[in-house]
Amino acid sequence: MSDTALDERKTGQPADVPADAGPGLAPQPRRGRWLVGLIALVVAGGVAAAWYVGRLSSHPSAGPVGNAAAPATWTVTRQDLSEQTSVTAALGYAGSYTVRGEGTGTLTWLPSQGRVIRQGQVLYKTDNGSPVVLLYGSVPAWRTLDEGVTGADVTQLNRDLVRLGDASGSQISSLGWDYFSWETEAGVEKLQSALGISSPSGSLSLGSVVFEPTAIRVSDVLGSLGSPASGPVLAATSDQHVVTINLSTAQQSDVKPGDKVTVTLPDGATTPGQITSVGTVASGSASSATIPVNVALVHPSAAGTLDQAPVTVAITTASAGNAVVVPIGALLAQPSGGYAVEVTGAGAYRRLVPVTVGIFDDTAGLVQVTGALTRGQRVVVPAT
Repeated sequence: MSDTALDERKTGQPADVPADAGPGLAPQPRRGRWLVGLIALVVAGGVAAAWYVGRLSSHPSAGPVGNAAAPATWTVTRQDLSEQTSVTAALGYAGSYTVRGEGTGTLTWLPSQGRVIRQGQVLYKTDNGSPVVLLYGSVPAWRTLDEGVTGADVTQLNRDLVRLGDASGSQISSLGWDYFSWETEAGVEKLQSALGISSPSGSLSLGSVVFEPTAIRVSDVLGSLGSPASGPVLAATSDQHVVTINLSTAQQSDVKPGDKVTVTLPDGATTPGQITSVGTVASGSASSATIPVNVALVHPSAAGTLDQAPVTVAITTASAGNAVVVPIGALLAQPSGGYAVEVTGAGAYRRLVPVTVGIFDDTAGLVQVTGALTRGQRVVVPAT
């Protein structure tokens, strides 16, 4: 028998309890050692549980998820999708004109900057209030127009008179569009009366009319009151807004006339536009060469009176019709490469479906996908 066992038999107590502990003192268990062991077990179990939960949240696996809260989902749809890129641009007015006076009088009235002048309206006045009128045409005034003359300048005069309601189109046509006829003379008299001329002559002296291709907006007043009514009098543009993009030549193949765009104005409002022209001659260095691209606003009034204002243009660079789409946030990058989406099923069942991504619509937050995914299924998206 060991010494320890012998001691226990002599004292009737465990060997690690003093023999003189005294009557009524019960033997004490080894609590510290058991408590440490229990804590270690609980901590180890908690770490394992946390690792398991984290693993599920990072890489969802197929199958039911027990009593977990229902995830946020989105219904898979089919729709037209477009991919856009945004570029900076300038909003101003199209065209640039210098209105030149050809008369011999003195400037006595001039329009203010920003004024829009249209067909049949007064550009400026000379001497004792004699009006100089704007008519539409590409041939500049170069002579006095009166009965009997013919030419392209007469043709555009006749067309102006018909559009203004001062002459009959059928009468002009029968007499000849390029001929200054009695019908032309009668139309000029009506125009002069409307302009306030007390004794209309029916003819147009050189300097009494200016031909420009369209209505003009005065961008600068070049002449001054009291100066001769000859030479540059006004600087002008058309009254139509245009958005001008200096587009990188690397993006030239992405655009063509007729393409629809979205223009964001300085106040944040958006308005639709359409590309009207794409330049073919590049400017700038080889590394930063650009081409001019012009955009017309579908609703010109949306721009108000803005001139040389910075805007942003969203250009559609790719599109897909009737595409299967999901939110971009539904995409899950896979360790082996590529993407998948998590599809929910009956009850709490979920599974991963591999997908191939197509075009991205960053504005709508959607992406085109192909794979074993159909319209009406629900995919998990980040909770908002």
